[in-house]
Amino acid sequence: MIDFENPAAFFFLLLIPALYFLRRIKIFSRITFPLILSDWNGEKFTWKKSFRNFISTVVKVFTVCGFIFLVTAYADPVVHHQEKVYVSRGTDILFVVDISPSMAAKDISNSTRLDAAKQTIKNLIANNGGESFGLVEMAKDAAVVVPITTDRNLLLKKLDTLVVGEMGDGTAIGNGLSCAVYHLKNSKAPKKCIVLITDGENNAGSIHPHTAAKLAKKENISLYVLGLGTKGTVPLEYVDPKTNKLYSGFLDSNYDTNSLSELALEAGGKFFSVENMNALSQALGTIDKTESVVQSYHIRNHDEEFYSYALLFAAIFFILAWLLRRVYLQELF
Repeated sequence: MIDFENPAAFFFLLLIPALYFLRRIKIFSRITFPLILSDWNGEKFTWKKSFRNFISTVVKVFTVCGFIFLVTAYADPVVHHQEKVYVSRGTDILFVVDISPSMAAKDISNSTRLDAAKQTIKNLIANNGGESFGLVEMAKDAAVVVPITTDRNLLLKKLDTLVVGEMGDGTAIGNGLSCAVYHLKNSKAPKKCIVLITDGENNAGSIHPHTAAKLAKKENISLYVLGLGTKGTVPLEYVDPKTNKLYSGFLDSNYDTNSLSELALEAGGKFFSVENMNALSQALGTIDKTESVVQSYHIRNHDEEFYSYALLFAAIFFILAWLLRRVYLQELF
């Protein structure tokens, strides 16, 4: 909310109605001399009164607007911001996101599975200031694309660049989980967890998913598995980022939820079956509440000043008024 450090400056706005009143009673009015101009035995001079009156009114409006912005600048508008500065570490959450071609299936609240996952992760990050997040992308292979960080902008930018098919066709769940465990095991955070978001079964990679789950449990890392998608025939369309070839058709969606549930239980975690955006948001919200820790923080205040913007608008209106007076109305003062 905008506040003003010098609100008394707005009393200068009373000069506008005061000047209008004084002119109405013929004080501060311009001295005018009526003249009739015409060529000798020619056409009489025609006065474009209506349009010039309109331009003259515009000039007055611009002048008043410029004065209002000038007074606003003198009032020193500011916006007071408060932010939490955490002095203790929160939970480390590493997302393992499946980007195999099947994630292009459009059956999650009229969005593709990948887009739904990205949007929900963004919402969770935006509403949580004390935790650290990271990102692993997984398909035929897996790689950490954003290590655990508090830099929200970095993670959000990388989320936007995730596309299906970028790492080939396949779902290497074991590789994705082991990659996440490797990057979390040395973390000093009070809690550590992996959130696997996938729509299929392990069919690629050199590491068995249950081996990675056991390793996560050994390193005291919680594992949550979100199985995305509805069962049945669903539309699918995506462009292969390597060949630029368009693939379009239907996917027979029928992944085994039991294997994903067993995987989560293997690491002492929980499985969520997700078929719409609401269920996806609730699942991530539950994970966030379960894994949250009490953190110490202090409030930092900082002000954002806007007087320079008010001065800029004042200058623009005054310059426009001056140009109309000199160029079109051809007035000297």
